Amino acid sequence: MSALLRIPTVLRPAMGGEVSIPVEGTTIGAVLADVTDRYPAVRGQLLNDDGTLHRFLNVYVNDDDVRYLGGVDAAVGESDEITLLPAVAGGAW
Repeated sequence: MSALLRIPTVLRPAMGGEVSIPVEGTTIGAVLADVTDRYPAVRGQLLNDDGTLHRFLNVYVNDDDVRYLGGVDAAVGESDEITLLPAVAGGAW
């Protein structure tokens, strides 16, 4: 069994329209490497050039923010659910 990655609407076109996909890896970094290998067009939206999480992307493992779990080193289990949540910036009222 694999972890499950939930894909936000904004990334779905670059990921074949998928809502969620099974992913492999024991850390968030490994999971995101798996995702970007399969869907290279999303790399810049997920990761910085140095491999750290993009600052406008929130990543959760079972509802826990990975920034408090070790970032890309956060552990991922086989039955975990990973959610990508791009930050939303406001505009003028």
